[in-house]
Amino acid sequence: MQKTKVSLGTATPGGGFPLYGGAVAEAVNQTDASLLVEPRNTRGSTENIPLLEAESLDIALVAGEPAYEALMGVGRPRTKLKILAAMYSTPGMFVVRGDSPARSIRDLVGKPIAFGARGSGLVILSRYVLDGLGFDQDKDFQAIYLDHAGDGPAMVLDGRAAALWGGGTGWPGFVAVTQAGGRLLAPDADELERIRAKHPFLKALTVPAGSYPGQNAAVHSVGSWSFILVRPTLDEDIAYRLARALHHAEDALAKRLPQARETTAANTLAAAPSPDLIHPGTLRYLREIGIAE
Repeated sequence: MQKTKVSLGTATPGGGFPLYGGAVAEAVNQTDASLLVEPRNTRGSTENIPLLEAESLDIALVAGEPAYEALMGVGRPRTKLKILAAMYSTPGMFVVRGDSPARSIRDLVGKPIAFGARGSGLVILSRYVLDGLGFDQDKDFQAIYLDHAGDGPAMVLDGRAAALWGGGTGWPGFVAVTQAGGRLLAPDADELERIRAKHPFLKALTVPAGSYPGQNAAVHSVGSWSFILVRPTLDEDIAYRLARALHHAEDALAKRLPQARETTAANTLAAAPSPDLIHPGTLRYLREIGIAE
């Protein structure tokens, strides 16, 4: 049987996107033998968008903030890219060493902070969060931008960075630092209100207690949904088959990766800024299963 090859852009090694992309490719390929999803490392969200627009990739993982800016035309022309599926929600926060004196975001001002890989959507999320608190990421902190997402945890553990910014549940960087006794640090209730007042597209999100080693209480923060985006010319039938395979693989995907529990057909409709931003092939499938009208 001739397989339909689908190239999937992820991000730099050591971050959450390559982990997730690998799990998605495996689950889809096992669910629909006619599809062959092939993950490819990239520099992350901000590179994935132009690669999709240039049709160098078929589908790609894009974090919430750059996806929102591209889909809504914020600071750039509105993209023609469409949503194939919602990935997972990403509440942003910092992790510090267990012996760090920092108890709040204000305590990190002026310190060296690893904000993530240069092309990562997490870096854009941190800019919005800090801007909501009246801080400038590059002026008020010694901002460190990584070549590889996986380099961040070691910098915190050996003291080169006072904190590492990241997001979501099961995020590899947070796992590495919390396993070594690290603590998560997020905006307090008053700060969350201020951030959302300035940037209302950010959603209130929670990381349940026990999501990370030693995390005994729920962590409340803000963030957004990441998406699998599609080049505009991807055939409707291929998008339909991908959406169907993802739906059928929901349980298998959730078992492979905790954060992939949120990759559901229902969440795709709920998380999309509007239904017309969803690819027609996905929409056809969502209508067929009674989720979309």
